[in-house]
Amino acid sequence: MKLQRLLAITLAACALGAFTGCAVTRGQESVGAYVDDSAITAAVKARFVDNKTVDASAISVETLQGTVLLSGFAKSAAEKTVAESLAWKVSGVKAVKNQIEVRTS
Repeated sequence: MKLQRLLAITLAACALGAFTGCAVTRGQESVGAYVDDSAITAAVKARFVDNKTVDASAISVETLQGTVLLSGFAKSAAEKTVAESLAWKVSGVKAVKNQIEVRTS
């Protein structure tokens, strides 16, 4: 009897652990929303890499529920503007928050 109870508790704990491993972070509604945001982030970063004006390694991109947050440093106001413009061109972007700081040498 004690063995069955111990086995049931262990099994329940393992199942609970497995399900929480699939949990979505950052307060998003669903796994689908998380995947969509990840795809948007990847697409924005890819546009930065393809563009010669934007230093992709100096600008961080995060997406939450379709809102893209750009942060980091740009060498000019033009680079900051181009980065925001490229983010807006990605499918699924609902808003862009441009918090890039311009740093001149």
